[in-house]
Amino acid sequence: MARLKLGVLISGRGTNLQALIDAAADPAFPAEIALVLSNRGDAAGLVRAEAAGIPTAVVRHRDFADRPAFEDALNETLARAGVELVCLAGFMRLLTARFVDFWAGKAINIHPSILPAFPGLDTHRRAIDAGVRFAGATVHYLSAEMDAGPIILQAATPILPEDDPDSLAARVLEAEHVIYVRAVRWIAEGRVTITDGRTRIRDVGDAAAYALPAKSAAV
Repeated sequence: MARLKLGVLISGRGTNLQALIDAAADPAFPAEIALVLSNRGDAAGLVRAEAAGIPTAVVRHRDFADRPAFEDALNETLARAGVELVCLAGFMRLLTARFVDFWAGKAINIHPSILPAFPGLDTHRRAIDAGVRFAGATVHYLSAEMDAGPIILQAATPILPEDDPDSLAARVLEAEHVIYVRAVRWIAEGRVTITDGRTRIRDVGDAAAYALPAKSAAV
């Protein structure tokens, strides 16, 4: 069976990209990365892709007069590479309904909170300041409304009394690497469908949730 072709969008260091690169290095993984695309030519994730022999492209948002022109260029570049599923992995540009509609049901994002709590930026500081007991990450389908698309998979980790945003972010990132690969696998295997704005996932059992324990938490 042909492997699902991924287009990974990045703006920075690309650690979730690396998790996908590592997974796709196994021929048994049902997806492969057809293109890594960044809006920044200096994104460290491009180096990761090049080291793995994956094609890369840079579409700089500042090179375009407006957002529609930028998004049209993104769409054309991804489509030309044969991309079937777009994976946002630290892509730091808001995308409009124009892009979302072009990739309807074929674009996913990972966000460092347990959505719908704490959409947007600075999630870890906001979670600590709010006094919640758990933080985490969410893989969801892309929507025109920020961080509001149908949820595929979530992970949770306790917030410890001594946590600061950096320590919490590092622990959540471990969970991101697990659940992003898992969600891509399920989509590539045809297990995920969207009905009435919610996902349905077939035959995954307990894997539908992921809990990352705090390393220093009491047993």
